[in-house]
Amino acid sequence: MKPPSQIRSLDEAVVAGEANAAAGGRIAARSRLADFYELTKPRMNFLVLATTAVGYYMAVRHSFEWLKLLHTILGTALMAASAGALNQYAERRWDARMLRTSQRPLPAGRLAPVEAMLFGLLLGAAGAAYLAAAVNVQTAAVGGLTLLVYVLLYTPMKRSTSLCTAVGAVAGAMPPVMGSTAVHNAITPDAVALFTIVFFWQMPHFLAIGILCREDYAKGGFRILPVVDHRLAATCRQIIVYLLALVPATLLPAALHMAGVVYVVFAVVVGIAFLSFGLVCVTTRSREDARRLFVASILYLPLLLAVMMIDKLPPVR
Repeated sequence: MKPPSQIRSLDEAVVAGEANAAAGGRIAARSRLADFYELTKPRMNFLVLATTAVGYYMAVRHSFEWLKLLHTILGTALMAASAGALNQYAERRWDARMLRTSQRPLPAGRLAPVEAMLFGLLLGAAGAAYLAAAVNVQTAAVGGLTLLVYVLLYTPMKRSTSLCTAVGAVAGAMPPVMGSTAVHNAITPDAVALFTIVFFWQMPHFLAIGILCREDYAKGGFRILPVVDHRLAATCRQIIVYLLALVPATLLPAALHMAGVVYVVFAVVVGIAFLSFGLVCVTTRSREDARRLFVASILYLPLLLAVMMIDKLPPVR
């Protein structure tokens, strides 16, 4: 028979082992939750939710319904998360080839493809149902269309044609439309104005990213314009064309009586500044100036939208 001291040591060892196993299980569970969260592309989707909120705010002309805004944000977040998960499911083999995406949950083998697919489909169905029930059917329909464009058009087009960027920009410009339809239950001229601004902004933004990551995109087999345009001539032309189109597009809110003179002056000034970064980038075609254009794009849109919201005009009586 073992002495009491040895029995106590064995009991302590068993308890310690059970505690370690439980702790390991909790860590593994947290790790899986983190991987599912990463599937939703939270950093990219922050912009989606911000522009949705801007669209909602600019559409409201009388009483502001905070609860409806919350419902709109939650439903849009589910739809955007679905797009991120299904995009990573579709691109898992190509993501494995690229340095910046090789450690995502699917190419790294931390999640099974079927888990990501089911997760994405569940999020999309939940988002559409939530928007239809808590907001309105129009907003759910716009969200569903956006999801389909992103997953069924943009995602496969990235491996076949450089036109993918424009298609992706269409999907990326839809969130403010969803914010507006949440208020009006219809696509209004105000919504079209916001769509146009975000669409034209996205093109130089994405093309700058394409220049910075062109080698990685090429390894992944993505035929975005900076990859197939070896001398960047067409890329540079498109950057300037979209930047030139962006300046008058930003004046649409004033023409539609959404914002006032302060916004107009600011839009012109920052538009010219943004254009100047584009001109430098297309002149040198260097990574350094592409990075500066990218940073300028990151600063430009939130500043523009913030001033628009601050200078929002009251409804015409």
